[in-house]
Amino acid sequence: MAERKRVQVLYSGHVQGVGFRFTTQQLARGFDVVGTVRNLFDGRVELVAEGSSDELSSFLQAIDESDLAGFIKEKSLSWQDGIGGLSGFRIAS
Repeated sequence: MAERKRVQVLYSGHVQGVGFRFTTQQLARGFDVVGTVRNLFDGRVELVAEGSSDELSSFLQAIDESDLAGFIKEKSLSWQDGIGGLSGFRIAS
């Protein structure tokens, strides 16, 4: 069984008000990942997801190759071991 990993990604650019969270949630359905996506007060979007390294990498690549790519100016990734506590993939407030 593949080791579970957790990734936190902070996206900046024109990432709020463009359907970023909804599209990310829809993309997540195609992968074996769980997590959340939410707007931050500073204008960034935070994604937190858990799954195997391969599934997470494929999911993040799908975001990069989606229509969202044009809105992303920068992204910051932080990887760690999975810690659980997540189910499904939802938009968080």
